[in-house]
Amino acid sequence: MNLIKNFLKELESEAQITKKMLSRIPDDKFGWKPHVKSMDIKTLATHIAELPGWVGMTLNTDGLDFAIHPYSPPDVSKTSALLELLETSLEDARTNLAKAEDKDLIPDWTLRTGDMIHVVSSKEDMIRMTLSQIIHHRAQLGVYLRLLNIPIPGSYGPSADEAN
Repeated sequence: MNLIKNFLKELESEAQITKKMLSRIPDDKFGWKPHVKSMDIKTLATHIAELPGWVGMTLNTDGLDFAIHPYSPPDVSKTSALLELLETSLEDARTNLAKAEDKDLIPDWTLRTGDMIHVVSSKEDMIRMTLSQIIHHRAQLGVYLRLLNIPIPGSYGPSADEAN
């Protein structure tokens, strides 16, 4: 089994769905959030758009330490910039996966903040988690859009908005 080819295939499939979902966000709703404990749309959508970049980071490093590299999301204020960020992240993931071999997925990768270890997993599992995070957060975004009465694009078939 070629895991790299499978990851590339899944990345492309999820990329198309993610582009459709992100493209529905109106520029004037970037500050909206459904609850005080929720991220606003800008934060959530930016995270979704940059997540494919974690594939290359995972393949090319042995981990990430937030104590050394604090998280600083890109500042986007328009849907068009969000889609550009997604495309840049996807291209980075494609390029790094195309250069990789299945054996590159075996070593461990660690996410930490200084001495606090958040997760240690194989690079294969970390890439899988990254793809799962895209799907998870995209579903959150779907709820946000529904609450704003914005039609939801289908993911793995037609949505309720596309059923007719």
